[in-house]
Amino acid sequence: MNPSDFDAEAADVAIAHDYLTQRGGAEKVVLALHRAFPSAPVYTTLYEPSLTYPEFGDVEVIPSALNRFGPFRRSHRLALPFLAWASNSVRVPARHTIVSSSGWAHGFRTRGSKIVYCYSPARWLYQTDTYLGSNRLNVQRVALAVLRPWLKRWDKRQAKTATKYFAISTVVQQRIRETYGIESEVLPAPHSVDVSLPQEVVDLGALSQSGEYYLCISRLLPYKNVDVVIRAFNELGLPLVVVGAGPEERKLAVLAKQNVRMLKDLTDAQMRWLYARSAAVVSASYEDFGLTPIEAANYGKPSIVLRWGGFLDTIRENETGVYFDLPDPGLLATAVEFSQSLDWDEQKIRTHAGTFSEEHFARRLKAEIATLDEAGHAGQLDTTPSAAGR
Repeated sequence: MNPSDFDAEAADVAIAHDYLTQRGGAEKVVLALHRAFPSAPVYTTLYEPSLTYPEFGDVEVIPSALNRFGPFRRSHRLALPFLAWASNSVRVPARHTIVSSSGWAHGFRTRGSKIVYCYSPARWLYQTDTYLGSNRLNVQRVALAVLRPWLKRWDKRQAKTATKYFAISTVVQQRIRETYGIESEVLPAPHSVDVSLPQEVVDLGALSQSGEYYLCISRLLPYKNVDVVIRAFNELGLPLVVVGAGPEERKLAVLAKQNVRMLKDLTDAQMRWLYARSAAVVSASYEDFGLTPIEAANYGKPSIVLRWGGFLDTIRENETGVYFDLPDPGLLATAVEFSQSLDWDEQKIRTHAGTFSEEHFARRLKAEIATLDEAGHAGQLDTTPSAAGR
């Protein structure tokens, strides 16, 4: 099929994403993609406006038939046994589809080229204990045990339909190579922070009298290790603000002492206020990229993070942040104390953040589309393994 064979109503560029049912770094990337391609519709399996960023209200979002079921919109993990079917059912009639994926959207059916931006091969499939927690027997784990052989075959088959794979970090690049046998190009995720925009005061309760606080922004999932952060700050007695929601929320609230304030569902203006007044951001998470250190760096704030994964690509040790080697409360507490001894150069930290701009991100994707157009890759793809690694 040639570009001229597309009907007049076909989009030039479309965006695909797993599900829009939460607020996180991946959803921020989708918004950045839409700013780069403002006429692009966004295809997804599930869309719940009340649970994701309000900016999607100005976007043409096209969900799958699965979206009719309210419980799935409110908790996408409940839909896990049905998401492969839902992904197969999504048809994207665009010349080029940019796929934002951590395990589902790369299975959407596209008529044109499929450019996959991969956060990680599916954690729920290849790192189940990390994703769901190693000691949990629940509906999702039982469903995965039954479906895993079929889902792995489905997942690897869909990966081979890609025209081009981008990886969010070098650790994900290696994971894509090991899982799919596909060579990908590293393209760091962009930040979307504008420090000039208005801020909105956040009620920190008793912490408001404590001066500077440390900031942990994370989905409350087992592999995010927010419990490690809370335990470290319980030991230190320093003020900590945790922003996020997820299955671990109740357990973490019980764990937190009075020096820890837990918040969720904040506006962007409130997040800007928190970043601007923090001492540093903290994460013990196994992050494939880790956007919060870059966002904090725009305010000249350093990071204290686990020496793992995407953080290795985004932190300059002792210049924009410090590392600790294992998700252990004692090691994290030591790293916090070490960070207090350093003389941080806020301007140098801000300059580093500037290398992760939306402009660079959009420019690379637009260049890839131009290359594909020049080569005539706008129709049905060759899905053989040799084509997938281009």
